[in-house]
Amino acid sequence: MADADSPHAHHAPDYIEIPALDAEAATRFYGDAFGWRFTSYGPAYHGIVAGDGREVGGISEVGEVTRGDLLVVLFSRDLQSSRDSVVKAGGTITRDIFDFPGGRRFHFADPSGNELAVWAFA
Repeated sequence: MADADSPHAHHAPDYIEIPALDAEAATRFYGDAFGWRFTSYGPAYHGIVAGDGREVGGISEVGEVTRGDLLVVLFSRDLQSSRDSVVKAGGTITRDIFDFPGGRRFHFADPSGNELAVWAFA
């Protein structure tokens, strides 16, 4: 059990692993699209480093990527700019910006075919 000073919140998302056909290409994509930083543990695994220096996820090289039901949703302060960055970095918009209760968002596929979303307040 984490102590009271731990940055890990009870029942909150704590670590996300993103499968990738090419881990190096995935780190370039997420670095270019969102400014993510990484800790490399070799050519097949890279830890995702948050602004506070804590590792919050990883990119793992796999032989096959299958789209699943889990959707990782990222927050943005500027949704259009985030969308533009995704496209410029090589992502594919799978569902363009749309309204939903509480905000707006879009969905995209990364170069390995993983679908994620980005949202912002309306």
